[in-house]
Amino acid sequence: MDKWDKRFMNLARTIAEWSSCYQENRKVGAVVVRDKRILTTGYNGAPAGMKSCIEKAECLRKKMGIPSGTRQEICYAIHAEQNAIIQAAKMGVSIQKATLYCTHQPCAICAKMIVNSGIERVVYSEGYPDDFALLMFQETGVKLEKYEEQ
Repeated sequence: MDKWDKRFMNLARTIAEWSSCYQENRKVGAVVVRDKRILTTGYNGAPAGMKSCIEKAECLRKKMGIPSGTRQEICYAIHAEQNAIIQAAKMGVSIQKATLYCTHQPCAICAKMIVNSGIERVVYSEGYPDDFALLMFQETGVKLEKYEEQ
């Protein structure tokens, strides 16, 4: 990892603070970069026009007893990686051959979107219990790197 990885990972951590996730340990931030230039950002939160988990004062997943790493579709929030990819589409920004920096390892749903968006490298800090996502990255050749502080 180099100084640019550190800079962009720190930015992903800052963006994670904007999350409207009710659980402190699930605040996730993402930054999509190419040639040392920021293309898009994203954090996990409710879809536009919908009350966030913080506003609802509850985590639906916790309320329903859904274990981490499973049933990602049952959540009010859109994941940080998804929001970064959606932002690129809305703004007409190509993220082909980009790197995605994310505070947490992407889930399988995000992995599919990352692969099809053309992102070629993912750098993450915290693990996430989703082996299927790891398989998708391995099979498709998208580089997945765990960020280690130096």
